Amino acid sequence: MDDEMLKDFVVEALELATNVEEHLLTLERHPDDMEVLNAVFRAFHTIKGGAGFVNLPAMVSACHLTENLFDALRTGKAPVTPIAIEAALQASGFVADQLNELSNGADPASLASMPSDLEDILTHAIEGKDAPAATAAPAAPPAVAAPATAGAATGTSASVLAADGSLDWNALYQAVTNGAASEPVAAATPAAHGEAAPVAAAAATPAAAKPAAAPAAAPARRATDGPQGKEESIRIDAGKLDALLEVAGESVQAANQAAVLLEKLQQFKFEGSAASLMTTLAETLSRASRYSSELQRATLSTRMQPVGRLFQKFPRLVRELAKDLGKDVDLAISGAETEVDRVVVDSLYDPLVHMLRNSLDHGIETDRIGAGKSNKATISLKAWQEASSVMIEVFDDGKGMDPEVLRKKAISKGLIGENDAQSQDEALQLVFLPGFSTKEVASSVSGRGVGMDVVKTAVEKHRGTIRIDSTLGVGTRFSIRLPIELSIIPTMLVRTAGAALALPMAVVERVVELPDTFDEVGGAPVLRDQGRPLPVHSLAGVLGYEPGNERVGIVMAVPHPYILGVEAVEGTADLVIKPLTAIQTNGITGTARSAEGELVLVVGLSFLLEGCRATAKAAVAQV
Repeated sequence: MDDEMLKDFVVEALELATNVEEHLLTLERHPDDMEVLNAVFRAFHTIKGGAGFVNLPAMVSACHLTENLFDALRTGKAPVTPIAIEAALQASGFVADQLNELSNGADPASLASMPSDLEDILTHAIEGKDAPAATAAPAAPPAVAAPATAGAATGTSASVLAADGSLDWNALYQAVTNGAASEPVAAATPAAHGEAAPVAAAAATPAAAKPAAAPAAAPARRATDGPQGKEESIRIDAGKLDALLEVAGESVQAANQAAVLLEKLQQFKFEGSAASLMTTLAETLSRASRYSSELQRATLSTRMQPVGRLFQKFPRLVRELAKDLGKDVDLAISGAETEVDRVVVDSLYDPLVHMLRNSLDHGIETDRIGAGKSNKATISLKAWQEASSVMIEVFDDGKGMDPEVLRKKAISKGLIGENDAQSQDEALQLVFLPGFSTKEVASSVSGRGVGMDVVKTAVEKHRGTIRIDSTLGVGTRFSIRLPIELSIIPTMLVRTAGAALALPMAVVERVVELPDTFDEVGGAPVLRDQGRPLPVHSLAGVLGYEPGNERVGIVMAVPHPYILGVEAVEGTADLVIKPLTAIQTNGITGTARSAEGELVLVVGLSFLLEGCRATAKAAVAQV
């Protein structure tokens, strides 16, 4: 079997399997939706065709039985019942599990056969309404006429390969259905008069027997068919995209540095041909700078993915966990089209799973009627873009968190002292401490004190922040802020204590002048800004530098606003950020190069959002 062919199948089939779960949960709410019924039928039919082509018999069998079920549902021979939905979800889960194993490098021959309980529940769902006995026949009968099987394999392999040797899934779908996609393919009769055998017969053949000769035939077919089968996208290794993005970023930096050098050079007087050359150089550099910026933007766009790719994995998780907990919960998703760096999308799955489990187990009441609420609870998962950040919010309309209960539990576990976490915000943040849990007895869902600390760690790893707002009896809201893309961020360049520093523009509100003396509250400097008394922190002080003459203040747009004192503001710039990996420096998350080529330290977004809390208490009065 061609490894690339198998890899292409797995990628495409995983996407289909994920969409199937979403369709099934929609169908559970709208059982008469024929469009969804047909979509599920087509998805299983297409996966079955591809699985047969790459010789995955267990997947073929599961898809075939599920296909039979949905043929019965869409033709009215069987009703859409809870057992039908459950059977289809189990089949979808089995298919997805096998695809994930293949994606992780498993040998196809090592995959498990279809479980008997899955076959039983599918057969039971099919026979729920006088379904013909033939529809419950095994999906891939072992005894099929050899000539017909060989013909099917040959015809299919020769027509579903694109010119580059990859699978053309539209052509594959047409091939396995004999051009009649609307007809059910449950019959297992052999083909006649040279026609292609039904898909069940094709699925039973060893796919490796024929495809070797197919790539040579495919280009000729493409040449005569014209652009009908033209692909609109190609699949590229993520590492290559990352390398391209780094080169694009460096080209922008080089163009910026060249522009600075040219500006300095133009201070000298040039005459004659030298002046003409300088003019040409300036025009050429301007064009090069524009093209490098366009290259950078185009490269960045290739890494952007909608969060919907991630969100669509959660409806089934919430459904099954709510069922296990005996709770009636609806998951409402919005903003799935919001785009963010693919690295962020890939890293958010585990944190969001922990947050949804936390909401289901801790947040949603078991007796909602007794709490004066409707029996059906709602968890909302939404995303939206805010300036250069993406916001992701999980809200449950449950019982909310009691800050005092959280404090007492943390103290009893020895996680904090008696005088710590006095404010409500600080008490709510205790849920992120490793080892913290309000559960007295651990269950399969929660109670071991792990999970929410994983959430905070994962979010901060990508220069993000997480905030909790909770009201007793109303519910709890977790808000995650992340940069839309990770490698380039808009910054304000500042200087203090002789160091060049960059602050993310996402939290910069405006620049103000600082006076020689300040009012004090509790011994800490305070400046009244637009009627608000704001604490003043020295950027040098909170980073551990020796404070200098800091007379410029930056008002920080954070949940609890404050002013950050610096010596000078030197402008703004989009910087290519290189994360710190070898060392850990308090408050600093990465480095960059300015247009002049100077090394710049990038101050962490979470550090600023939390009010420089890590060291501000020790050095807040240094301005």
